[in-house]
Amino acid sequence: MLGVKWRGTIGVPDSDVQPSRQEKLRLAAMIRQLRPKTVILPYWEARHPDHYHASTLGYEGCFLAGLKQLPIEGEAYRPFKILYSISYADVRPTFVVDITAQYDKRRKAILAFESQFRPKKSEKKSKVHLAIDRLEAEMNLLARHYGRMIGVDYGEPFLQKELMKVDDVVKMEVRSI
Repeated sequence: MLGVKWRGTIGVPDSDVQPSRQEKLRLAAMIRQLRPKTVILPYWEARHPDHYHASTLGYEGCFLAGLKQLPIEGEAYRPFKILYSISYADVRPTFVVDITAQYDKRRKAILAFESQFRPKKSEKKSKVHLAIDRLEAEMNLLARHYGRMIGVDYGEPFLQKELMKVDDVVKMEVRSI
């Protein structure tokens, strides 16, 4: 399994992600520059507006990047695959990736976003933050749950909108019974 080759932002402030024309064009230009084969977006239904807006923005940015007549820099390009991360959605995944070997690194990366989970001592106590202990426990349970579904210790669920092609049904790894 290959790791993430690039992760970044287009400079949109927290709680202000909108699929506006300006942001779509900025993202489309970035996609043309980076030319990713696969893009992972948040699932299109979510509690946080930034997450579902980011999903729409990402999908439309990928589409616009492939339009030859679009007046932005770079050669027209569309990613081959768009996947949706569904870790916190009540949706059955299309497939689950075995992340057992990467689980500890993934856990540390998520917990590194401390500002999302623990308030700074200088911040007022009225700000809303997720309890890091609860988040870590839920993250562990979900990864174990999805891992169990495919017969490994930890799994990461994904969804795709299109059907998957299977070349050899006999070589499919997950048991039915």
